[in-house]
Amino acid sequence: MIVATSGASTAVVVLAVVIVLIVVIIMIRSVRVIQQGTYGVVKRLGQFHAVKPPGVVFLIPFIDRMMRIDVREIPRTGDHQDVITKDNVSVGVSATIFSQVIDPRSALFAVSDYEIAIDQLGRTALRAVFGGLTLDEALSERERINSQLQQHMDPVTEKWGIRINRIEIVDMLPPAAVLQAMSLQKEAEQHKRAQILQSEGQKQSAINTAEGGKQAAILAAEGQREALIRESEGRAQAIATVYAAILDSNPTPELLAVLQLDTLGKLVASSNAKLVVPVETAGLMGASQALRSLLDQAADTGGS
Repeated sequence: MIVATSGASTAVVVLAVVIVLIVVIIMIRSVRVIQQGTYGVVKRLGQFHAVKPPGVVFLIPFIDRMMRIDVREIPRTGDHQDVITKDNVSVGVSATIFSQVIDPRSALFAVSDYEIAIDQLGRTALRAVFGGLTLDEALSERERINSQLQQHMDPVTEKWGIRINRIEIVDMLPPAAVLQAMSLQKEAEQHKRAQILQSEGQKQSAINTAEGGKQAAILAAEGQREALIRESEGRAQAIATVYAAILDSNPTPELLAVLQLDTLGKLVASSNAKLVVPVETAGLMGASQALRSLLDQAADTGGS
C-alpha cells in the first residue's frame, strides 16, 4: 500500500513537471520581441499571414512561424572582379552597394535569397556599365558610373522589395602597363605645363620690359618737351625784356646798326663751319656807312 502511494506521488510530480515544461514552451513560442530596425514576417501554416512592426508579438504555438527582416540600410561591398571596357582594357573593380528592404514580404517571397541576388546583380551591372565606357571615361567619370549602376539595378530590386540608395566605386585598378603609360603621360603633361608657364613668364617679362621702356621714353619726351617749353618761355621773356629796354631807351638807327654789327661779329667769331649772312646785307652796309659818317663828324669837331 505504501509502495503504491509513493509511485502515484512520483507520477503526479512527473506529470506536473511535464505540464509546466509544456506551458513554458508554449509561452516561449507564443510571445516574441522584435527589436528596433527589424520587422517580423509571420507565416501561418506555411502561408504569409502578417508583417509585424518592432515590439511584442503574440503567435499561435506550432501554427505560426515568424522570420525577422532587417530594414536598415546595409552596405554590401562586392569582391574584386575584372571587367572589360569598351576599348578592350581589363580593369579590376570593386563597388559598395547601399541597399535597404522596404517591403519585407517581397524580400522573403519574391526571391529566395535577396542578399545573394543583390551581389550577383551588382556584378552583372558592373560588367554592363563598364562595357559601354572607354578606359579614360571609366577613370574620370565615377559619378556617371555610379548613376548608371543604380539605374541598371533599380528596376530589378524593386520587384524584390529592396531599394538601392546609392552605389560607390571603391577601387578601380587598370593593368600595370596602362598605369605606366598613364604615369609617363602625366609626366609629359607636367613638363609641357612647366614649359608653358616658363614661356608665359618670359613673355610677361618682355612685355613688362617693353612697357617700362615705353613709359621711360614717354617720361623722357615729356621732360624734354617741358624743358623746351621752359627754355622757349625764358627766351621769349628775355627777348621781351630786351625789346622793352630798347623801346624805353628810344633807339636811333645808328644804335640799331651798332647792335646788328655786334651780332654779326659774334657770328663770325663762332666755331661754326658755315656763316649765315642776313638777307638785309644792304641795310647793314647802310648802317656801317651811317656809323662811319658819325665818326668822321666827331673827328672833325674834335680837330676844330
